Amino acid sequence: MTLTISVWLVILGALLLANLPFVLDRPLAPWPWAQALKAWGNGSRWVFGLGFLVLLAAWSWGTLHLVGSSFGGVGDTLFIFKLLISIGLAAALLSAAGWLAALRQPTASDTAARQTKPAGSGKLFIDRFLELLVGYVLVGMLGFAMELDLGNAFPQGWEFYAVTLALFMVLGYPGFVWCYMLQRRRLR
Repeated sequence: MTLTISVWLVILGALLLANLPFVLDRPLAPWPWAQALKAWGNGSRWVFGLGFLVLLAAWSWGTLHLVGSSFGGVGDTLFIFKLLISIGLAAALLSAAGWLAALRQPTASDTAARQTKPAGSGKLFIDRFLELLVGYVLVGMLGFAMELDLGNAFPQGWEFYAVTLALFMVLGYPGFVWCYMLQRRRLR
């Protein structure tokens, strides 16, 4: 895979994952304080939340070693296959919290609350911000793995992470506008 294709894949992934927390009202991460998981017991919510963080770390390590180790002239097909496996696992990881919330049967009060609350108020802002950080980690690890595949991994300082996090947040601005500005204007 060429450098240009890798860069565009990382940019498109960043654009998608930066806007996803703002566009979707369902949870992308099982935070213990999330409204969608209130029906689960306190201990179960903490176990699911810590399990999510462990799975995120395992995915990051696996992606770094699986996708980043395909260098060696084997060809692009093996790299693309490993990349698709990694992206599929990330999608499953991000959809697990929604599956957990969907397992609970909705009550009559949940249905009434869903009809009266404005769009974009299903998750707290801190939930959306933490999901944004999870997306930053996912895209960052995928970018590091692609950089390792190209064979030129460079050490980065804190300045690199500060600038890329700021750029990631800027990429999420359209989703922020959709969630907090346009949806509320339509309700008036």
